[in-house]
Amino acid sequence: MQKVDKFLYEHELCRIATSGKDCAPHVVPVSYIYYKKKIYISTDYATKKFKNILDNPQVAVVVDDVNPQMGVLLQGKARIIERGDEWCEIYSMFFKKFEWARKNPWKEGEAPFLEISIDKMVKWGFS
Repeated sequence: MQKVDKFLYEHELCRIATSGKDCAPHVVPVSYIYYKKKIYISTDYATKKFKNILDNPQVAVVVDDVNPQMGVLLQGKARIIERGDEWCEIYSMFFKKFEWARKNPWKEGEAPFLEISIDKMVKWGFS
């Protein structure tokens, strides 16, 4: 599991799949942070993924590489974090890791984070 944790920690782009009341899958690439065995994603209130998660918190996330061919599929439940110490801690990590966050900072209450608790993991390409 250490190789998978290292892989998830070192990468910063994943794809998240959500579906709302209409049950149509919606997949988008997003920046993420892997912290304490959970995935954290920033979002905006107006996005389809945010609206879908309000209807159905079940999500799937894929982090992968093509050379060498390896990756991880994570399935779990998303929780919305909008304010408080937890929001500030996650924001601080995003601000530190991503240049785009430093170039366009936001304040508590302007945009939520999604916390993905991992229920199932499928990995490939790891020895």
